[in-house]
Amino acid sequence: MMHDLSPLVGGEARLAEPVSVVGLIAAIARANPDRGAIECSGRTLTYQALVARAAELAASLRQLGAEAETVVGVCVERSIEHAVATLGVLWSGAAFLPLDPAWPADRLRWILDDAGARIVIASEAMKEPLSTPGRSVVGSQIADRPRTERLAPPAVGPEQLAYVIYTSGSTGQPKGVEIPHRALANLAAWHRRSFEVTADDRASWLAGLGFDASVWELFGALASGTTLCVASERDRVSAEGLRRWLLAARVSIAFVPTPLAEALIGIDWPANTALRWLLTGGDTLHARPRPGLPFAVANNYGPAECAVVATSGLVNPAGSGLPTIGWPIAGARVLIVTAAGRAASVGQIGEICIAGLGLGRGYRHQPALTAEKFVELSVGGRPPERCYRTGDLGCLTATGEIAFRGRNDDQIQHHGQRIEPDEVAAALARHPFVGQSAVIGGGEGLIAYVAPAAGATLRGSDLRAFLATRLPHYMLPAAFVRIADLPITANGKLDKAALPPPSAANSLPNAPYRMPVSAVERRVAALIEELLDVNGVGLDDNFFLLGGHSLLGTQLVLRLQDSFGAELALRDLFEAPTVQELAAKVEGAVVAMVAAMSEEELQLRLAR
Repeated sequence: MMHDLSPLVGGEARLAEPVSVVGLIAAIARANPDRGAIECSGRTLTYQALVARAAELAASLRQLGAEAETVVGVCVERSIEHAVATLGVLWSGAAFLPLDPAWPADRLRWILDDAGARIVIASEAMKEPLSTPGRSVVGSQIADRPRTERLAPPAVGPEQLAYVIYTSGSTGQPKGVEIPHRALANLAAWHRRSFEVTADDRASWLAGLGFDASVWELFGALASGTTLCVASERDRVSAEGLRRWLLAARVSIAFVPTPLAEALIGIDWPANTALRWLLTGGDTLHARPRPGLPFAVANNYGPAECAVVATSGLVNPAGSGLPTIGWPIAGARVLIVTAAGRAASVGQIGEICIAGLGLGRGYRHQPALTAEKFVELSVGGRPPERCYRTGDLGCLTATGEIAFRGRNDDQIQHHGQRIEPDEVAAALARHPFVGQSAVIGGGEGLIAYVAPAAGATLRGSDLRAFLATRLPHYMLPAAFVRIADLPITANGKLDKAALPPPSAANSLPNAPYRMPVSAVERRVAALIEELLDVNGVGLDDNFFLLGGHSLLGTQLVLRLQDSFGAELALRDLFEAPTVQELAAKVEGAVVAMVAAMSEEELQLRLAR
C-alpha cells in the first residue's frame, strides 16, 4: 500500500498518459472485455458492454449534432445508465454537463441555456421538465438501440473541452467551469498511480452528481480498469449504513464526503476489511483517524476550476491540530502568494493559487470573470505561468504541506459545496415583498437578512419555499432575520459586523401552527420529529427550516417508502418540504402504485 502522497513540489507538469480517458477505457475493454466495469442494484456491466453501449449512444448523439466543443447535458440518477451516458457523450467528441436531477427544474433549465446545451440525456422523470423548443431531450435507453456501425474513440486534443460543471456565482447566477481533456486525463492518471489502483480494486460511487467529486469517482475507476460499485441512496446517507455497504460490497477505494468520513474514521472496522483507502474532501476535515484503522485516509482539496483535486495528503492519526490538505498532486503546482504578490515563507498566510495540467480553461461565456480569476503570475523568480486564484488562504508548513486557513472573501463551504452568498441574496431579492436582502455564512449554514418592502408581511416559510424553486437545497438559508434596513459602512458596503445574530425575537415567523389530521400527515410529522429530534411538528412546518439537509432528507424519503411502500425520490421532498405537501406527495404515490398493480398483486398486498 502506498502511504506517501508527497510528489515533488515544483516538479515539471507534463502528461505522460494518453490525453483521452475514452481511449484508456477503450483499451481496457479490448484487453479485458469480460471484466466488470460497473455494479449497480444487482446488475453488472462488463467493460466490453460498457464501451459498446457508449459507442452506440455516441452514434445517436452525433446524428443529433454532438461534436467537438458542443455540450451535452446528462440528467440521470446515479446508475449504469448515467455512466453510459457520460462516457457516450465523450465518445461522440462532445463535452458532458453533469446535472443533479434533485435540483429545481428552473435552475436546471437555466444552466442548460447558459451552457448552450441543445442536447440532453435525461431520465424518464426529467424529460418533460427539461424539454424546451430547440433542445433535444433523449432517454438513456437510446444507447440500447443496435447499430451496424459504431464510432471509434475520438482523437482529442489536450485543450478540447471534456466537461462543464456549474458552481455558485457571486453575480447572482451559477457559473460554468470549462475543463479540458488534459485536466481530466491528468486527474485519472494521478489517481491510478498515487493509490496504486489495479484491476483487483473495487471503487465506490456515491458523491452528489452535481459535485465534481462524482467525476473523479467515475473516471478514476473506469480509466484504471477497476470495478465501480454504485451505492444506493439508502446506503450512502448514514455512517453506519455506508460502513455496512462498503464491507458487503468489498470496496477497497472509497471517496466519502467530509462529514461522513469524520464519522467513519471514528468507529471500529474489522481487520480483514477490503477497504485500503478512504478518500475525503469538500469541507474542512476536523478529525483524525483513530489509531489502528485497517485503511489509510487521504484528505483532498481542489476547486472545480482545477479538475476536482489539486492537493492531497495522508492523514496521520498521531498528528496534532487540523489535518493539512497535503501536497500538490502530480502535474499541479500550488503557489502561496502574499497580498504584496510575493511567495509566502513557511508559516506565512497567503492566497492559494494553482497552476499546472489540472487548470480549467475558464468560465463559460464569461471572459471578464475568466481574466480576473485565471491570471499570469510570476512568483519567486519563476517564469510567468497561468494560475487560478482560488480566494482560499493557506500557508506552507515546515514539511512542505499546505495548511488551509479560510477565505479572503465571502464565499463559504457548506455540505461539501462552495456557495457564493450573493447568489442567494440575488434570488431572494426577486421576491416581490422583499425590499432589501443580504446573506452571510453562519455557524449552521447561511443566514438571510431581509427588509420587507413597504407594507409587506413576510414569513420565513414563504421565503424558503420561494427559494426552493430556484436554488439547490444546499444553498437554502438556515435562518431568516427581519431587519428594518441593511447596515452600511462609511464606504457604502454592507456592514456585516452590525448584522444581529438570529434570535427568537428577530427571526421571521413561519405559518401559524396547524395540527396534522390525516393518518398520512401524522405519520409524516412523526418521522420528521424522530429524525430531527424535534417536537410539535405541524402541517406547515418545513423539513429544511427545522434543520434538515440532503443526507437527512434521503433518510426521511427511505423511511416514508418503508412506511407506505410507495416509490418516492429526494426530489419529492425538495418540491414538497412541508408536512402537508409531503403527505400529499405520499398519497399520490400510493394511488399511482395501486393503480399500476394487477388484481393478483393487489390481493397479495391486502392479504399481508
